[in-house]
Parts: sequence; structure tokens; C-alpha cells
Amino acid sequence: MGHLDHAAFGWLTPLLSYAMACIGAALGLRCTVRALDATGRSRRNWLLTAASAIGTGIWTMHFVAMLGFGVTGTDIRFDVPLTLLSLVIAMGVVGVGVFAVGHGRDRVRSLLIGGLTTGIGVASMHYMGMAALRLHGTVHYDPVFVALSVVIAVVAATAALWAALNIHAPVAVALASLVMGLAVSSMHYTGMFAVSVEVVPSSADLPGATVMQFIFPLAVGLGSYLFITSAFVALSPTAGERAAYASAERLTEPDERAVDVAPAGFRAARDPLRTPAP
Repeated sequence: MGHLDHAAFGWLTPLLSYAMACIGAALGLRCTVRALDATGRSRRNWLLTAASAIGTGIWTMHFVAMLGFGVTGTDIRFDVPLTLLSLVIAMGVVGVGVFAVGHGRDRVRSLLIGGLTTGIGVASMHYMGMAALRLHGTVHYDPVFVALSVVIAVVAATAALWAALNIHAPVAVALASLVMGLAVSSMHYTGMFAVSVEVVPSSADLPGATVMQFIFPLAVGLGSYLFITSAFVALSPTAGERAAYASAERLTEPDERAVDVAPAGFRAARDPLRTPAP
């Protein structure tokens, strides 16, 4: 068996991956809160943004953590189509869960369905990403740790969606995102502890792309998307703020419907500069 190193760069990749998970969770929760206060097309757009944020955050967390993954005795490559498919799965299945919560009338049922769907989607993304690994040897999984990682994913997803439904204060959302990020990271490393690799020494070239050729640039790009979207959401007024602005404008605008019904003589006396009519 080859020796597995989950943190080849020390604490850098675990901490950075945790930060990505927290940012994605925080952005997704804020967008879901905005969606619940909106209707029609606006709600749909906020839910789409929430799904892309959470899915991107989870995917980026996984592959940033994989930057520090190594196996003694073999190089590692990544299958590009499978890696991209794992990203699509992450955003698509999270989207199903978010829309179930955003449009469901029975909140308890919607929460359970959304949490189960999203959790299984997160686990599927993780193991699809692991299936994209190319190395000299065979990857084996401990079924107990695999099952535990799926349970953690479902619980974490359900807790995140519950927070989106019940927690609206910015400070509370920030705390919930920290917990969500910890849960997602725990799911990832639990799944990684399930892995063992039987190395078969070989001098043949491995198919696929290296971490620096593909994973790193894509992770940086998606991380930038999260930061830019976070800034947009932070600067975008909430429904309450828009209503307050509209109310303030109505109070300050002159009432064009007002009619001056004062007698002509009164108007002339009030305005001494006005020339009286002949």
C-alpha cells in the first residue's frame, strides 16, 4: 500500500479549503434568504445564485484540499471531463435541494427532501472527483467511512437549508456558514480516510492533467467568482431596504395631484410680485 499524504503543504490547503467552503455556504445562505423574501423571476434568480454559490464552494473546497493530496510511489493526474462533471453535479443537485426549499409549501417535507438530495449530491460530487484520479495503482475504499461521509453530507446539507429557512440575521448566517464549512470539510476528510491505494510501480505516462495544469487554475477562477458574487450580494439592497427607499421617495416627492383652489384675490395678496390681471 502506498503512503497517503493529505496535507503535503501543511495546514495551508486544509485552511484554504475550509475558507472556500465557508464563503460558498455564507453566500448561498444569504441568497436563499433573499429568495424567500422575493417572488417570481427575482426568487428564481436568487435561488440559482444560491445553488451556484454552494455548489461552487463545495467543489472548490474539495479540489483545493486535493492540492495537498499525494501518494508515495506514484504521480497523480486528473481526468478533465470527469472533474468538470463533478462540478456540474455539485451545482445541479444543490440546485434541486435549494429549489425544493425555496418553492415547497410544506417546509418540513421540503427541508427533508432538499437536505437528502443535496447531501447525496455533495457525496456524489466528492466520489466523482475521486473517480477522476489517475495514478499507478488501484484505489480501495473502506465502506464504513464511505457511509459515514454520506451521513455527514446529508446532515450538513439539511442543517444548512434549515439555517436558510430560519436564520436571517447577518451575524447568525455568518456563524451558520462557519459550521457548514466545518461540516463539509469533515465530510471530505472522512471520505479521504476511507481511501487506500495499492501502488503498482510503472514508468508509463499517466493520462489526464496535473494539479497545476488544471485544478489550480480552475479553483482560482471559481474562488474569484465566489468573491465577486459575494461583493455583489453585499452591495445589493434587500427587499426591506428597497421598500424603505420607495417609501422615502414617496414622502419627499411633491404631490402633482394637488389643486390650488384658493381665490384669485388671495393668490395675488400672497404673491406681491405677481402682476394682477386686468
